[in-house]
Amino acid sequence: MAARSVIALVSVAEVVAGDLADHLERRGHDVRQARQHWEAESLLSAGGIDVVVVGDDVSQAEGRELLKRYGGEGGSDFILICRPADLVDKVLALELGAADVVESPLNVRELAARIGGLLTRRGRNTQELIVLENATVDLRSAMVMHRSGAEDQLSPGQVALLRLFLASPRKVLTRDDIIAAAPAENADAFDRSIDSRIVRLRRKLDTETITTIRGAGYRFDPPTPRTD
Repeated sequence: MAARSVIALVSVAEVVAGDLADHLERRGHDVRQARQHWEAESLLSAGGIDVVVVGDDVSQAEGRELLKRYGGEGGSDFILICRPADLVDKVLALELGAADVVESPLNVRELAARIGGLLTRRGRNTQELIVLENATVDLRSAMVMHRSGAEDQLSPGQVALLRLFLASPRKVLTRDDIIAAAPAENADAFDRSIDSRIVRLRRKLDTETITTIRGAGYRFDPPTPRTD
């Protein structure tokens, strides 16, 4: 298994840092936080950090100094948070090599997506995303991200069941196929309990892509890609 990516949050406002750390950790990343400048120096000098998010609780000058010392080729990717009026600071940060500069107030999901993009370019993103009609599923973290903004966690049995359907698109799977390849998480794995598992999975994914074929089994029909 690939090592977990490491994200450092440096002087990120507490109201944002808690939600962001929780959001990233549930997606399989290690998050380390530094509130003070000296804590950031100690954390970053130890190395091993993939992405550094520098909050606007630190001065722009201190943020740029961290970027110069620990960013750049061979270093960490930096995302600096700035206030909307700080255009000059934003330009300076980008000229010094910041990977991204975002304005506060922040949307946690958007910032997490930006971090994910940087990790992908580093070859460090461990997401395995499946896009359905009303939700996106990260199979590795077993997370369902609904378009409404709500999130659900899949159980190991539900992940195994979804993987089975994904591996056999448009093929009718019998109850015996499902029991053999994606056994339930308890001893009650037969007959009508399979129906219940399918119903719960459909509900959690908010999807119509898993169809019941009367007298035969179940079929997964991949959704048509969205064009909007």
